[in-house]
Amino acid sequence: MAVEDKQISYRIYLVAFAILLVAIAIAVKLTNIQWVEGDYYRKLAKERTVKNFVIPANKGNIYSSDGSLLATSIPNYVIRFDALAPKKEVFEKNVQSLSDSLATVLGKSSSFYQNELRRARANNNRYYLIARGLSYTDYIKIKGFPLFELGAYKGGIIIEQKTVREHPIGKIAERTIGYERKTPSGEYDGKGIEWAYRKYLNGKDGKILKQKIAKGQWKPIRDVNEVDPQDGYDVISTIDVYIQDIAHHALLKQLQEFEADHGCVVVMETETGKVRAISNLGRANDGTYYETTNYAVAESHEPGSTFKLVDLMVLLEDKVADTSTVYDTNGGEIRYSGKVVRDSKKGGYGKISLARGFELSSNTVVVQAVYENYKNNPSKFVNYVNSYGFNKKLNMDFQGEGRPFIPQPSDKSWSNISLPWMAFGYGVSITPMQTLTFYNAVANNGVMVKPQFVSEIKEWNKTIVKMEKEVLNPKICSPETLLKLKEVLKNVVRKGTASKLYSKDFSMAGKTGTAQVNYGKRDGTPMHYASSFVGYFPADKPKYSCIVVVHKPSTAKGDFYGAGVAGPVFKRIAQKIFTDVPSTNEIRNINRKIPKQEKNYDNYFAKLQKQQRSIPDVKGMPGMDAIALLENLGVKVKAVGMGKVKAQSLQAGQDIIKNTTITLELL
Repeated sequence: MAVEDKQISYRIYLVAFAILLVAIAIAVKLTNIQWVEGDYYRKLAKERTVKNFVIPANKGNIYSSDGSLLATSIPNYVIRFDALAPKKEVFEKNVQSLSDSLATVLGKSSSFYQNELRRARANNNRYYLIARGLSYTDYIKIKGFPLFELGAYKGGIIIEQKTVREHPIGKIAERTIGYERKTPSGEYDGKGIEWAYRKYLNGKDGKILKQKIAKGQWKPIRDVNEVDPQDGYDVISTIDVYIQDIAHHALLKQLQEFEADHGCVVVMETETGKVRAISNLGRANDGTYYETTNYAVAESHEPGSTFKLVDLMVLLEDKVADTSTVYDTNGGEIRYSGKVVRDSKKGGYGKISLARGFELSSNTVVVQAVYENYKNNPSKFVNYVNSYGFNKKLNMDFQGEGRPFIPQPSDKSWSNISLPWMAFGYGVSITPMQTLTFYNAVANNGVMVKPQFVSEIKEWNKTIVKMEKEVLNPKICSPETLLKLKEVLKNVVRKGTASKLYSKDFSMAGKTGTAQVNYGKRDGTPMHYASSFVGYFPADKPKYSCIVVVHKPSTAKGDFYGAGVAGPVFKRIAQKIFTDVPSTNEIRNINRKIPKQEKNYDNYFAKLQKQQRSIPDVKGMPGMDAIALLENLGVKVKAVGMGKVKAQSLQAGQDIIKNTTITLELL
């Protein structure tokens, strides 16, 4: 028995010791939590019940050059109701008037809102949705309604603010205006002005403290923010809404007519490089056109015959040929290393000058001129091309600028046909914006300027940053070369490939281009083309340069050439700008005297000079003269009708009584 008691005692001691160890461990853990890890757990508990949420700052607006709003941030509000926040007597006192007020703004009946509010309270709903997508005006109204005016704690109102980016003019130039977005991976990216100028447009985010009230549901603790957001600056673009509208619809009409795949148009101010209009339209599966890709900036492709102006500039600058140099078109075909260069006109043009070959876009003429002079030293020709900037990007502000390609004689891919193919715009790759920049330099007396999409950054009326004109090349070629280039560009429209575009009412200069896009394929794919026209207007004193490129126009329409597909877009833009702008015609002979007017004035002046003490006879006088004369005599005048005075209520000769009213009947 004693042995058993002893064993029991050992067990009791063992259990007691184990309990003591557990107690010590608990005490140590509590001490550790309290003094060592306490701050961490307190912070964790607070984060799980109270947390700061980011309030995105309003982005700055994007404006057109004429002050039209292109993109703006609009505050968007969601109103919810914490049905347990108001005391019972406060809720009952205000629920009817709150329901009546909500009905006036939100459209449903007062009884509907009263039933919903009571149901939310009965169900202990602390996050009941009142309305979403509210404007600032409606938000302010609802915030001031009975019960809600008491605030978050006493009135139960929960306010959530979001910011929505809107484009007031719609889809026009949407791709150039661009966007900024958050990707699924949490990274940010974007396009256009929105992304390129985000450091100015994006303000500083604010913070608001919220408390967790249910699973996944948080409500603001206070009506005021912890940190108020700061709005971003405004960006003033170079886009002119009027010209943009013309360019957009002219391009759209042509794309639809030719069932083309996509196209672009850019209108640039010659002297400054400011882009006044840019439209990029791609065809969707349903046949409609949208701004999906900035083709003008991003799409690098073979330009075709518009590249021939580069050839002509090199030949004239290097003085190896002149516009009068004659070449034989050889029946419209010429071979290089077994490959054929053809003219679009079967049989060619006979023997013609280099200038005429350019005007008619003869491939055989231009290719011969380049090949004969540079076949033994192709690097010299290519170096000229490189000096015009075609071998490098324009370094536009926009993301995704297309990469140009100019074959170099040192490349492994250089072959015997590289030079002749290059001469008529094949084997090279450049963007429409690069082509336009080059042609604009010719229009701008040899000064090559960088295309500009933004003119300044502003905070209200205060200019923060002024974007100055950037000159890429102050003298692209000699004045003598420029004069000859301008003349042949005018002749392209007067009597060349674009003669159908000619108008005696307004002058244009430019070059057509038609590139076979898939000429190298042998899989039976139908041939398709890129049709283009690039130039400037007016021809003598250029104000605007413009490029139009249309990809894959339907060959079933009977025309796929640059003159017939892209040219009409160019003409429509030039025509509308010329004919729709305010008239600047000089008014001649403005000081010429008209005898009838002089006689009427003399009669009026003579009567005015007489010291009148009686009512004058004003019959037959123009109504305005009679009224002026009588009112100067202190008589009140009531005129009935328009024209000359037929009758007067106070007869001539009556004494004048101040403030007497006389009625004149005009006819």
